[in-house]
Amino acid sequence: MKARNTHQGPYGSAELIVNTDGSIYHLNIQPDEVRPTVLLVGDPDRVEVISSRCDQVFSKQQTREFAVHHARLGQRELSIVSTGIGVDNIDIVLNELDACVNIDFTSRKQKETFSRLNIIRLGTSGAVQPDIPLGSLCASLGAIGMDGVPFHYDMEMSAKERQIQADFVQQMEWNSPLPSPYVAMADENLVNEIAGDMFQGITLTANGFYGPQGRNLRLSRSQPKLLDGLKDLHLAGYRLTNLEMECAGIYALGGMLGHRVLTCCALLANRYDNSFVDNPQVHVSALIDAVLSRLT
Repeated sequence: MKARNTHQGPYGSAELIVNTDGSIYHLNIQPDEVRPTVLLVGDPDRVEVISSRCDQVFSKQQTREFAVHHARLGQRELSIVSTGIGVDNIDIVLNELDACVNIDFTSRKQKETFSRLNIIRLGTSGAVQPDIPLGSLCASLGAIGMDGVPFHYDMEMSAKERQIQADFVQQMEWNSPLPSPYVAMADENLVNEIAGDMFQGITLTANGFYGPQGRNLRLSRSQPKLLDGLKDLHLAGYRLTNLEMECAGIYALGGMLGHRVLTCCALLANRYDNSFVDNPQVHVSALIDAVLSRLT
């Protein structure tokens, strides 16, 4: 995934919103605070869990669901950021992180030297394959988004991404009232550095937790067979491994902005047999330990 064009600036005060203390609008962080490696989590409380494993914590702040800690683990400096839930929040977080490192807040223009971030999401997800045990760790080689957010940008999918998109639409007999799916891939260098022995495959990113992920409570779903064929999909040589709510947005926006991106998840559910782990935090902790150890 890449952007066909980028806006060089100057950026108006309603486009690039800067707080009175010079911090970016939602994340409430200063431009020089963002570290080269950014760890994203959904839950604000998980930011503290990760930073407590670090050797030094430089600063902490929180606004709404966006908690941000800057820390050092060994020789690696990290920014640990909570995004809340969903690709709509990813749109905020990715754009504001990028603005901090690639826009001069004084001139309101793009900086001459581009800074590339390593952005790694540590999340939770549900497996869609019968052979993936509960509690397993999974690295997303690519993601299919059902949220529609990246279509608001002038994006261009690669040949591989377009093939996965075409295979998914054809095999799922995609229903036109739903948002058109898009595809974005992870950074291969981060996959090689972090994924290791994790399950690896394509992730499906939904734009909701209940109906969009095939869950039935009181409301009837318009797509009752959404989950039925996921385990059998053949996507340009990949299989679909899991279902969640953020990965595709990170890959699409991160790719368009020129950053390296990867998502690793603890699989707390298996949607194929409708099961859920007994102790989610044990598996989340194992994911954190695995990623941090590989970063150092």
